[in-house]
Amino acid sequence: MLPDTYITGKLETPPRSRLRAERLHRLRPGLLETLAPGHLAALAGLGLEIVLLGTGARLRFPRPEIMRPLVQSGVGVEVMDVEAACRTYNILVAEERKVAAALLLG
Repeated sequence: MLPDTYITGKLETPPRSRLRAERLHRLRPGLLETLAPGHLAALAGLGLEIVLLGTGARLRFPRPEIMRPLVQSGVGVEVMDVEAACRTYNILVAEERKVAAALLLG
């Protein structure tokens, strides 16, 4: 289980996926069903181009109000399963893009 504080280093994710993180914060509650707009709103002021929302082992779309704070601040949001989010994150980081991945592992 991840701590509730920022950490540095490398995060191992599902097989075939790797995610390197400058900093990592555990996203509570960790389940799509209980995700609230405030959980992602904190990412809106970080100067990001895009946020990748990994919704577990399969693709599931959150309620529109969950993504609204990011969209209103001009941050792009892409929803995908966690493995796809990890692969995409690695590609975007290699391109030196300003990206964050919000991964719901529960």
